[in-house]
Amino acid sequence: MSQSQRRSGGRAARVALRSAPLAENVRPVRAGLSGGQYKPLSDANVARIHESALDALEQIGLSQAPPSGVEVMTNAGAIQGDDGRLRFPRALVEDMLAKAARNITLHGREEKHDLYLSGSRVHFGTAGAAVHIVDVETNTYRDSTAQDLHDAAKITHALDNVHFFQRAMVARDVTDNLEMDLNTIYACCSGTTKHVGTSFSDPAHVAPGIEMLHRLAGGEAAWRARPFVSNSNCFVVPPMKFAEESCIAMESCIRAGMPILLLSAGQAGATAPAPIALAIVQAVAECLAGVVYVNAMAPGHPAVFGTWPFVSDLRTGAMSGGSAEQALLTAGCSQMHKFYDLPGGAAAGISDAKLPDMQAGWEQGITNVLAGLSGLNMAYEAVGMHASLLGFCLESLVLGDDILGQVMRTVRGIDVTEDNTSIEAMKAVCLGGPGHYLGSDQTLALMQTEYIYPALGNRMSPKEWNEAGRPILLEQAIARKNEILANAQIKFDPALDAAIRADYNIYFK
Repeated sequence: MSQSQRRSGGRAARVALRSAPLAENVRPVRAGLSGGQYKPLSDANVARIHESALDALEQIGLSQAPPSGVEVMTNAGAIQGDDGRLRFPRALVEDMLAKAARNITLHGREEKHDLYLSGSRVHFGTAGAAVHIVDVETNTYRDSTAQDLHDAAKITHALDNVHFFQRAMVARDVTDNLEMDLNTIYACCSGTTKHVGTSFSDPAHVAPGIEMLHRLAGGEAAWRARPFVSNSNCFVVPPMKFAEESCIAMESCIRAGMPILLLSAGQAGATAPAPIALAIVQAVAECLAGVVYVNAMAPGHPAVFGTWPFVSDLRTGAMSGGSAEQALLTAGCSQMHKFYDLPGGAAAGISDAKLPDMQAGWEQGITNVLAGLSGLNMAYEAVGMHASLLGFCLESLVLGDDILGQVMRTVRGIDVTEDNTSIEAMKAVCLGGPGHYLGSDQTLALMQTEYIYPALGNRMSPKEWNEAGRPILLEQAIARKNEILANAQIKFDPALDAAIRADYNIYFK
């Protein structure tokens, strides 16, 4: 057999392998791979941040807790001063940390999408409250709608490397706030069976939202057994103030069995201190107050330690979500989650760019890579988010799946085993063999399990690219988006969907 024939046969074999579906356990990347390789903070730095956070809770405390929260936390040992602020003794914080839930599961409506939050297991997903949709075909921004939110959920469902779907935009076409919250729940849950995150604009909306979720789950007992929606709760208004209405909503969600994301989202240089380390201190202190709040009310209730400090461009005061400083903040927060051995979440993947261009690529890449390598359990806002959280782009969501696949491959790292370091394969090739590894048994066996390939990213030679009609990445993303939406199916039984639409004013198709 000639060399060209051998190469052709090897290529055919590789193409055949590429087209065969892989079992979940042998895919090169999958949800929940363990990171933790990157640690921007030394052990001494972590201990110093922890001590400073405890000092802040003891000496500064938090103001503006609702009366119900004051009662819960003071009964547990918090101290309300003459200035109205709640302060937290070290012993109280340590006691509540001991009671806090660890190794929690965030359920999907399908068990295969369950997220196991323990150690340094990494998951990426959406989040945010963008008020615009990025229209890449006209390079313009328009108001986001309930249909856009539903479409984003359907696209997320089809993407392997986006592991959960938290509400990513505001349905601005729904003017009634209760209807908006209910449309948000149904738009997300009817688009995907992955875990969903949502928020409530008013504490009074929790009860009707939970009522809808009971119907979607098949009853209250089924919901409580596998709550597939978590509450993204901005329970604090940095710096060091409780958000009264959000706290009341959180209490209702806890009573309803809904997991909580304790979200502190200060902005360094504005609502958080400018030093990166001190911004982490404040976020940690605020979330520790949340740990006290939740566990004083319901010990062991599932909650994610959501330190989300953001960065300001100090020249203008504008938020800068795609900066290197943001990447460091997120990775540092991830280390603090590990220090407390708590399930943790933070922001990554935000772009300040207005369109899915080169700037968006480097911003999404660097922040997601550091989040993944730090072992962040839940990386929120990791795909689709532009204009420093003001715009969401469906095409960028599709492209981001490729970015996250590559990121997760770095998280997995290098497998060093006896087989992977044996020189027998080298002998077979170099000593009387073909002089290349293209068609070797080892190459064929590993090409799908050791390597990940972009769905849209182009690796053609210039000649191949030209012969293929010079495909443009963004045009391919548009086509892939349209293909997913054209083939997406309703994720609830048609009878249930019809009943929901009869009982609620649903704004999307």
